[in-house]
Amino acid sequence: MNLKEQFNKYVIQDFINCYSNCKTPNPCIECNKYLKFGSMYQKAKELNCDFIATGHYAKIEYSKEYKQNVLKKANAVAKDQSYVLYNIPKELLYKLKLPLGIFYSKDEIRKIAEKHNLLVAHKPDSEDICFIPSGDYKTFLENNSELKSSQGNIVDINENILGTHKGLYKYTIGQRKGLGISSNSPLYVIGFNKRKNELIVGEEKELYKKEFIVQDVNWLLFDKLEKELIAYVKTRYSSKAYKAKIIPYKNNIKVIYDEPQKSTASGQSAVFYIDDIVIGGGKIK
Repeated sequence: MNLKEQFNKYVIQDFINCYSNCKTPNPCIECNKYLKFGSMYQKAKELNCDFIATGHYAKIEYSKEYKQNVLKKANAVAKDQSYVLYNIPKELLYKLKLPLGIFYSKDEIRKIAEKHNLLVAHKPDSEDICFIPSGDYKTFLENNSELKSSQGNIVDINENILGTHKGLYKYTIGQRKGLGISSNSPLYVIGFNKRKNELIVGEEKELYKKEFIVQDVNWLLFDKLEKELIAYVKTRYSSKAYKAKIIPYKNNIKVIYDEPQKSTASGQSAVFYIDDIVIGGGKIK
């Protein structure tokens, strides 16, 4: 299947739009939603396939407690990818096979591949964005969008000017290095003012948030959250999940942590867990 147009529309353009609007994208999640579990699943149905399978590190198992199939963390905790699978259609819990979820390391899988003489048995791991193999996303944005270096002020929360930035898309929430400003205490990117073209910086304590809103929520354990629920919330693929209340709020979900947590970035996904089960997730507003 040639999905070049869909990939450009749903993954690359979303990536560009996020940075254009001072948000932090996650292209893998968009690719999963629209291509792997969108276009591929539709094609599988056309071909009357019973199942589709992918190489994600996660598990789908039947839960006696919830009386349905559930998406769970992989046995290989360090490789777990359940975070990027939260927005699959709920019906796919009965149509998706994730054979890598039961293994505890990639070494086990490489040995199986080697035993069967597969050419990819010793293929290096890829951590990069697939459409930016160099890892230089700033140059990619400049070459593929209207985003160009444009200076603006770096300000603190009291709007004191501390220096100049080189384009808001070149900075991310929590960034400390490369700001080009001096201060008595370390300063971090804590926000953006797109209208004024200002980069807002502050001390580390100002990166912490107690609560935030999540929109475009996809539920896997039930159809809708009816009342407050205690869950663990993960806001980045590589971060820990932290205990919080999740509460229905104006067609969205409000997350209230037990303790304030660091570097919650608009555009990233917040995924909700009960133990090792993914109950749903959505985009941080």
